[in-house]
Amino acid sequence: MSDHMTDRAGLRGDCEQCFGLCCVALPFAASADFAIDKEAGKPCPNLRGDHRCGIHARLRTEGFTGCTVYDCFGAGQKVSQVTFGGRDRRTGSREDARRMADVFPVVRQLHELLWYLTEARALPAARPVHADLGRALEQTEALTRQTPEELGRLDVGAHRQEVNVLLLRTSELARAGIPGKKKNRRGADLMGARLGGADLRGANLRGTYLIAADLTGADLRGADLIGADLRDADLTDADLTDAFFLTQPQLNAARGSAGTRLPQSVTRPAHWTARL
Repeated sequence: MSDHMTDRAGLRGDCEQCFGLCCVALPFAASADFAIDKEAGKPCPNLRGDHRCGIHARLRTEGFTGCTVYDCFGAGQKVSQVTFGGRDRRTGSREDARRMADVFPVVRQLHELLWYLTEARALPAARPVHADLGRALEQTEALTRQTPEELGRLDVGAHRQEVNVLLLRTSELARAGIPGKKKNRRGADLMGARLGGADLRGANLRGTYLIAADLTGADLRGADLIGADLRDADLTDADLTDAFFLTQPQLNAARGSAGTRLPQSVTRPAHWTARL
């Protein structure tokens, strides 16, 4: 198995090995998250000639909070160094630069699936589907190594649906072993909800809208958080130990404290120590 499949070190963005693809390929609109509008495929004006951000240390104060939340799951370095063999988007052909911008979002989705599959396969409770998860992991990794032309034709949505069947089964198996009545809030609108101290152990929070929700001191141990929108959610002193399918971008978008307990797969965001 590749490094992607033995751990998730390769599923975190490594800007040193990337040609600033997220700063070029992705669009954003002037909002609370971004100070300006930018079209897809157009380099951000803050992107320097060495593919680094000119205001990286000041992104939040300069109005680019959205950039500090984002993570490519390692897709940037994969596209830069593997898909295009280290060819710089600026010095290569115009066609290569266009294809690089088109392929990057596709590989990013595949790498996010690798993140979930790697975690699912490591869960002891998911042993009944470990073989199927392993095959899906191998298949998804193989897809990330296709040519730019093949990636451009890939129906990534259909592949996500196939993988999601396994992830749903994994969630059921993992949460079944958690004692107590487990809440099902899948896809629920809980924006701004007052859930301080709530018992959400083993809860199904897949795709739940928790924007600006008060989750201070909430017990989220063993909860399924795949796709949950945690933007500006207050996780101060919440317990997310063994919560699964939680990603770094989700956590980066939330608020928390030194007392927030986290799974080992993610890191405490640096901005949690300061006022947002």
